[in-house]
Amino acid sequence: MKQVILLFAIFFTVQSKAQFTVRLIVNSVATKENDDIYVAGNFNNWNPKDENYKLKPFGGSRKSVVLRGMAAGTYAFKFTRGGFDKVETTADGRDIADRVLEVNDDLTQEFTIPGWKDEYPEKPKRYTASPQVRIMDTAFKIPELNRTRRIWVYLPKGYATSAKTYPVIYMQDGQNLFNEQTAFMGEWGVDECLDSLQQQLQKECIVVGIDNGGDKRMTEYNPFDHPQYGKGEGKAYAEFLAKTLKPYIDSKYRILKSAPNNYVLGSSMGGLISLYTVLQYPDVFGGAGVFSPSLWISKEIYTMAENFNTTGMPAFYFYTGSKEGGSSVTDLQKMSDILQKKQRYMIRNVINPFGQHNETYWRQEFRDFYKWLAVTVIK
Repeated sequence: MKQVILLFAIFFTVQSKAQFTVRLIVNSVATKENDDIYVAGNFNNWNPKDENYKLKPFGGSRKSVVLRGMAAGTYAFKFTRGGFDKVETTADGRDIADRVLEVNDDLTQEFTIPGWKDEYPEKPKRYTASPQVRIMDTAFKIPELNRTRRIWVYLPKGYATSAKTYPVIYMQDGQNLFNEQTAFMGEWGVDECLDSLQQQLQKECIVVGIDNGGDKRMTEYNPFDHPQYGKGEGKAYAEFLAKTLKPYIDSKYRILKSAPNNYVLGSSMGGLISLYTVLQYPDVFGGAGVFSPSLWISKEIYTMAENFNTTGMPAFYFYTGSKEGGSSVTDLQKMSDILQKKQRYMIRNVINPFGQHNETYWRQEFRDFYKWLAVTVIK
């Protein structure tokens, strides 16, 4: 009996660490069949023009790409022609849901692409930012990176007529927070959410949204160098948040300036840099909303968390979805477990069994994040 148990344990260990090969074949493309086609998914941080994931000729008019070293898990992806403005659609131009792969063995799957987004003119997007949102600066200087950035500010409805001071949430990917016109993958609706929630909860805050750097997003939000994506600029970006932007916001608005009243939040790579910023500057920021963080891209973040120590009581709200694929759930749990050992830290860990890696689910989660923040953290 012991031998059977031992053999089962060895088999389970081997299987859990196994890596598989996946071949994706595109049999036919409705139009633009001569253009280069790429696959973008949660296995390459949704890079729409990753040369390592470019399809190659595969007999006749077919094209394919081979994904090697895939761990068992669920993966989401779409085909593009080099950008999300040229992502696949239905035959009549409607958006499609992420394609999903369940990998637990070597796998070959075949697909057809019925349409492309750029072939169907988009209806003009509406301006949806509420009156509480204003653009503080279209080209705010980031001296740490020698760049500029658009900065958004959301002020509570009563800000102009009161003398109150407020906590602040600093949020990444500012393009996606307030305005459908500027959102590249869907708007979070942060302003409308806060307009209603703050009235219900009687807890108000200011939100500062920082646009991402476009093609610099991968490096600005990564604190560590990466062999594929290049030199990490996250350390300089976090320094910008702590030493340049926050002092400016403190001087311009009525702010509760202490760390327990200032938070950072982001999703995907934005979740990674938000977590890093609190670990790096716990005396400036008292907590982070860490949504679907790209922990896979920089394993050094775990060592940083293990060595993290502060006299404060930082608050971490961790979220990911079970349908995001790869090791997203186990990575998040590993990080949460490390920080929970610190005992006095406030931690909430949320796993959405239906959650995918996109704005729709992050928008939904922001409401619960703010409720938790308002009830548990904001005094």
